[in-house]
Amino acid sequence: MAEPVRVRRLTDQDGQRLQQIVRRGNTSSVRYRRAMMLLASAGGNRVPVIAQLVAADEDTVRDVIHRFNEIGLACLDPQWAGGRPRQLSLEDEDFVVQTATTRPAKLAQPFTRWSIRKLAAYLRRVHGRVIRIGREALRCLLARRGVTFQRTKTWKESTDPDRDAKLDRIEHVMDHFPDRVFAFDEFGPLGIRPTVGSCWAEQGRPDRVPAIYHRTHGVTYFHGCYSIGDDTLWGVNRRRKGTTNSLAALRSIRAARPDGAPIYVIM
Repeated sequence: MAEPVRVRRLTDQDGQRLQQIVRRGNTSSVRYRRAMMLLASAGGNRVPVIAQLVAADEDTVRDVIHRFNEIGLACLDPQWAGGRPRQLSLEDEDFVVQTATTRPAKLAQPFTRWSIRKLAAYLRRVHGRVIRIGREALRCLLARRGVTFQRTKTWKESTDPDRDAKLDRIEHVMDHFPDRVFAFDEFGPLGIRPTVGSCWAEQGRPDRVPAIYHRTHGVTYFHGCYSIGDDTLWGVNRRRKGTTNSLAALRSIRAARPDGAPIYVIM
C-alpha cells in the first residue's frame, strides 16, 4: 500500500511565511489556497480532508504537495502557460495593423474601406507573406493594438490625377512634422432648412412646413484654422469671404509659428 502524500518537514522560515499568507489573507486566492493546503498537510491532515477544506480536487492537492517538496515556496506562484503556441509573430501583428490602417485603394483593392471579412481574406492571399487568422482573432488583435472601426464622412471624390500623390505628402508631413501642420477652411453660409418628420394626418393632407426664411441680419462666413500638433482651433467670422479675409486667416497661422521655419497648410 502506497504511503499517504504529505509535505516534507517545514523549516521555521517556511512555516512563518505560510502562516503570514494565511493570516493576512490579502494576497491572491491562488497563493492563499496553496498555503492552506501546505499548512493543513504539515498538521497531519490527509489529502481528502484537505480537499474538502479548500474546496479543491484531491489530485490538485497532491500536485501542490509534490511541487512544494520539489521546489519549496516557489510552488505558491505557478507558472501556468496554457493554449496553443502563438500563430503570429510580433512582426506579423505589425503588418496586420499597418494593412488595416492603409487605404484599400493603395493596395489595389476595389473598395474604399476594410471590413473584418475582407481584411482577413486579403491577409491570407497577400504576396510574400501569408497570414492565416480568423475573424474574431483579427478583431481582438486590432482592438488590443488600439485600432477601431470608424465610419467616415461622405465627401466629393476628387478628379485630380495627382490626388494620391498629394494625399501621400499630407500623410508624410503629418507623421514627421505634426507641430508644423495646419488646416485651413472656410465655412458658410449655413442654410436654414426645416427638418421633416413623421406624424398622423388625414390621407392626402399632410402637415406642410414652409421652406422659406428671412436673413434679417445677413450672413456670415467662418474662416477656421486648426493646428494639428496643438489640437487647437481658432477662426474669425466675416461678413463675406474674399482674398483679403482668407489672407488674414493664413497670416494668423504664420503668427502661431513666428520662427520663420517652413509650415505646412492643408487647404
